[in-house]
Amino acid sequence: MNNRRNGLFRNSLFYIVIFLLVMGVIYFFQGNNSSSQSQEIQSSEFIQQLKENKVKNFSVQPSGGVYKVTGEYRKAQKAKTQTGFTLGGNTSSKVTSFSTAMLQNNSSVTEVTRYARDHNVKMNTKPEESSGFWVNLLVYVLPLLAFIFFFYMMMGQAGQGGGNGKVMNFGKSKAKPTDSKENKVRFTDVAGEEEEKQELVEVVEFLKDPRKFVSLGARIPSGVLLEGPPGTGKTLLAKAVAGEAGVPFYSISGSDFVEMFVGVGASRVRDLFDQAKKNAPSIIFIDEIDAVGRQRGAGMGGGHDEREQTLNQLLVEMDGFTGNEGVIVMAATNRSDVLDPALLRPGRFDRKILVGRPDVNGREAILKVHSRNKPLANDVDLKEIAKQTPGFVGADLENLLNEGALLAARRNKTQIDASDIDEAEDRVIAGPAKRNRVISKKERETVAYHEAGHTIVGLVLNDARVVHKVTIVPRGRAGGYAIMLPREDQMLMSKKDAEEQMAGLMGGRTAEELIFHSESSGASNDFEQATQIARAMVTQYGMSEKVGTVALESAGAQPFAGANYGQGPAYSQETAATIDEEVRRLTNEAHATAKKILSEHREQHKIIAEALLKYETLDEKQILSLYNTGKMPDTQEDSEFPSEKAATFEQSKRELERREAERQAKIQEKTDQKSDEPKSDSESDQKPAQDDSEKDDSNQPHTDDPTDHSDDGED
Repeated sequence: MNNRRNGLFRNSLFYIVIFLLVMGVIYFFQGNNSSSQSQEIQSSEFIQQLKENKVKNFSVQPSGGVYKVTGEYRKAQKAKTQTGFTLGGNTSSKVTSFSTAMLQNNSSVTEVTRYARDHNVKMNTKPEESSGFWVNLLVYVLPLLAFIFFFYMMMGQAGQGGGNGKVMNFGKSKAKPTDSKENKVRFTDVAGEEEEKQELVEVVEFLKDPRKFVSLGARIPSGVLLEGPPGTGKTLLAKAVAGEAGVPFYSISGSDFVEMFVGVGASRVRDLFDQAKKNAPSIIFIDEIDAVGRQRGAGMGGGHDEREQTLNQLLVEMDGFTGNEGVIVMAATNRSDVLDPALLRPGRFDRKILVGRPDVNGREAILKVHSRNKPLANDVDLKEIAKQTPGFVGADLENLLNEGALLAARRNKTQIDASDIDEAEDRVIAGPAKRNRVISKKERETVAYHEAGHTIVGLVLNDARVVHKVTIVPRGRAGGYAIMLPREDQMLMSKKDAEEQMAGLMGGRTAEELIFHSESSGASNDFEQATQIARAMVTQYGMSEKVGTVALESAGAQPFAGANYGQGPAYSQETAATIDEEVRRLTNEAHATAKKILSEHREQHKIIAEALLKYETLDEKQILSLYNTGKMPDTQEDSEFPSEKAATFEQSKRELERREAERQAKIQEKTDQKSDEPKSDSESDQKPAQDDSEKDDSNQPHTDDPTDHSDDGED
């Protein structure tokens, strides 16, 4: 039903077209009927036809001060009529009846009566219709009312951008108080942000019991700005405040203020704060406030546009002459650097809460919250997952567990185990595996030695980072990748850590040079990351003796193109050349370090590369075993999901259908065993047969698909 309401039948233009078509069809048929059966004639022509004995009968009816005469001809008469919908305009047709109007005078009535009596024409009289007024009302007023109704609907559709969906209310705010019964989010649902929650708990307490704070002379905070990277939970924190406070909570997006009409944004800001003040104490939450709160006067062409009017009104409402008693404004943004300074001063946004990326304990707490309704197997360690996901925000972790649940469902499991989570990590980081991609033998060897080069350098320079996994299975745009995780969460990066990271990134290209004596395009992303680290060391961190301890570039991106319009860099051309020279020196030193390490560990490099060519993916335990002993660990587990080794979607589908059929057969077999009478002998006889069938099932994938290529994304 919702789709129908939001589709064609909600479109006012559709109703107008249908209305015009219906009216046109009615008029067309009425015109045709009147032209083929009846015609309107003058009273003198009626008397002449009556005199010539062409009239068979007629009726006289008083109507509005005249006599309305309708009758029939003895024979069909030719008549010329003009219709609005005929292609030819004037057309000649046959008519069998007529209608006319006569004045109510004695001479006309006497003349008509005499001619009718002479030619023996039947004449009838009818009383005056009392419903003539209502007929005229229906004929003339009803179409007018219908047109007004459709015009009203059209204007209502045009004004849906305004409050209440009416055209004259486009200056009204669309924000409505959130129903506390529908909002089930509480602070217990927000994990990994304890300090941020504590700041907001104080705001909630102020709204519930302001006397405790007012007695000490405290002023209610005017605004709270939540800033941080995307996905860290800023909007979720605002929902939790709404759920906990129990006061009216108005939620609106920054883009909802701006409309195509000039002045609408400022009008909606006024209306929003008027509603909030009437229901004070209350909370206003503006999501993505940078849509209207950008710095003023930064446009290249100048001028005072609609967005600046909206921002000016917001500044006045938050801290102007009228004040905003009992109203707290919460806002969220991930671009606080572009906001206007007047918006960030105390008195408007008194508190700026940085909702950053969670640490390892925060990630573990977030995983616990999102795993409440997911059945996890015993081998899933949330603490270990938290260690393996540095840099992940709350949205990433929720997506990680959701991908794991989807994989477990695809594999017909009842619980999510460690293999599902491991595959989900790879999917979130690099995308689904592309095992059916056609790769030449030479390219596959190049990728294997490239990734093995990263691995060897990472194993030798392992003070800050640990090699977690390496694979040559293509995912996304990467032909292979090596995952190196920090030993622990780091807030600071030393010069040694930066140099080791660059050396690890250079390991892939260096391995290609040593083994194949050539270069490939596969190292382009490695160079990009290494150059970014080297440039940050020189221009931001002061880690270059030649340039010195100066900050030549800021860590964040430029706010927007017009911020520094017409201005060049903040340093001279000589300094720019020195920066380029130092960046090149640091990357060359990292390349030399990687070359030295790989030259000293050629044997281990070859062992790991050959293992990658054979097994495609190596985990941390296997990598360390190959590096230290040259052999794989003793316990090797084959994949228990043969559908993921299928070369095509059809093979994958057939494999899943086969496994499902076998599972149903086993269930049926157990049911039949329970229904047999002599259970003691039959159960002991059938048990070995069931075990044998399970052994055959585990060995089946190796005979069906010796190519061992599959595509997880097509299951």
